[in-house]
Amino acid sequence: MFSGIIEKVAKARYSRGKLYVEKVLDVNLGDSVAVNGACLTVSEIRDRIIFDVGEETLKKTNLAKAKLVNLERALKFGDRIDGHLVTGHVDGTLKLRRVLRRGNTYWLAFEMPKERFGIVEKGSIALNGISLTIAKVEKSHFWVQVIPYTWENTNLKFLRIGDEVNYEIDVVARYLRDILGDKYGLGKA
Repeated sequence: MFSGIIEKVAKARYSRGKLYVEKVLDVNLGDSVAVNGACLTVSEIRDRIIFDVGEETLKKTNLAKAKLVNLERALKFGDRIDGHLVTGHVDGTLKLRRVLRRGNTYWLAFEMPKERFGIVEKGSIALNGISLTIAKVEKSHFWVQVIPYTWENTNLKFLRIGDEVNYEIDVVARYLRDILGDKYGLGKA
């Protein structure tokens, strides 16, 4: 379990089932790390942190193409949660559509996922592992507001229009969809 508060941004390279990440965190073999929001296990430590990446993870994430990744170590019981509960089970990828800057705030618009459930104003979403609040929902996209600290300390500032980010809907919304799905025709996760 993670909080969506990014600890470091690191260079990354994917090759043949493995993700090689710049060694910027103190980790041990077997540790869980959210890499652009995807929960991965540290499988080797050399001059880089190495993660095995499974087929399903490759299909659902942007890890094969990522050059810079957000990193967060797993929470420990008793840790403070400053963001929201993030499982590291990525739902898929979404494309960045627009970036606006107003004063010291950045507004980012992302395409709406095919399944809109959980995309609600004031709801939580993790984008590339970052805990964000959905500020506005429109028909084809939704907006998040990003403060300067988050902009400067994550990989969001390096995104270009059309780039893909990993997304994970709020875990509470995910369970509600599953519980209420059959009764109200919401579908399953």
